[in-house]
Amino acid sequence: MDVTLNVWALTVAALCAAIAVDFFIGGRKPHEVSLKEAGTWTAVWVVLAVLFGLVLLKFAGPQTAGEFFAGYITEKSLSVDNLFVFVLIMAKFSVPAAYQQRVLMIGVILALVLRAIFIAAGAALIANFSWVFFIFGGFLIYTAWKLIQEARTDHTEEAYEENRLLKLVERRFPSTDQYHGTRLFIRRNGKRLMTPMLIVMLAIGTTDVLFALDSIPAIFGLTQDPYIVFTANAFALMGLRQLYFLIGGLLRKLVHLSYGLSVILGFIGVKLVLHALHETGVHVPEIGIPVSLGFISVVLVVTTVTSLVASRRQPVEPLPGAEADDDDKRRSADLS
Repeated sequence: MDVTLNVWALTVAALCAAIAVDFFIGGRKPHEVSLKEAGTWTAVWVVLAVLFGLVLLKFAGPQTAGEFFAGYITEKSLSVDNLFVFVLIMAKFSVPAAYQQRVLMIGVILALVLRAIFIAAGAALIANFSWVFFIFGGFLIYTAWKLIQEARTDHTEEAYEENRLLKLVERRFPSTDQYHGTRLFIRRNGKRLMTPMLIVMLAIGTTDVLFALDSIPAIFGLTQDPYIVFTANAFALMGLRQLYFLIGGLLRKLVHLSYGLSVILGFIGVKLVLHALHETGVHVPEIGIPVSLGFISVVLVVTTVTSLVASRRQPVEPLPGAEADDDDKRRSADLS
């Protein structure tokens, strides 16, 4: 799809406006997010994504719209798996419930900016080197295998480990060990100090970059249009904050999610390899968008159903940090 600079500018402006509305209505004042609020905003972002896909269907045709929906569903499903790591980060830094939505909003915006850089780099590579499809395809197949291996191991003692960039920031810049509302910096004895709020925001944003290492090649396996790649990522990420509060308690029940994601990544990896072979002149069948969209949707439905059935047959352990939250509530009740 040939996208003009004006269309790019209008799209970015519309996304920024939607983010601003989300912030000033739901995220300006720190508070604990209720299930009703999370459900409402989750629905809003899903509806916005669907409306955007319908606009593409009308003005760009079914092929482009199909690529967007396939990319959006793939990125959304991968982001659900990422939510568990976000839970670990919140527990690691003991983020108060009232501040979690602010942390997620800024962290997700940072992640979107970093992903935009990844997308631009990926698009430039694909435009100049068709053999990159072999690398992307092979990497996704390898990632799919690793996901299966990890899903078969016991993660009950899993803990979040800070990435090197975050450790470097914490070593180089002095910080406090207490939260000071939503402030990112404070002054103490004439010295400027970081607060844990800034550190956890950086943790969310930079950790998402690691997730992008498989999600960006995955969506490039469905479409090579940078505009579709960016918008699919944007809509998937911007609804992530509300989804965190909506299904946080259900994450443990999605026991087969990693298997489903591994199947999807493996499928897209094979699709990329076939496309790379086709580009080099080898006569091999290519997998179309309707087949891709249908396959991804079926895998996610089957994975969700089998997960819920399996979770009923065995006790579900609380997510990390859940016990701490309960203790905080009991202490608050005692004080009152």
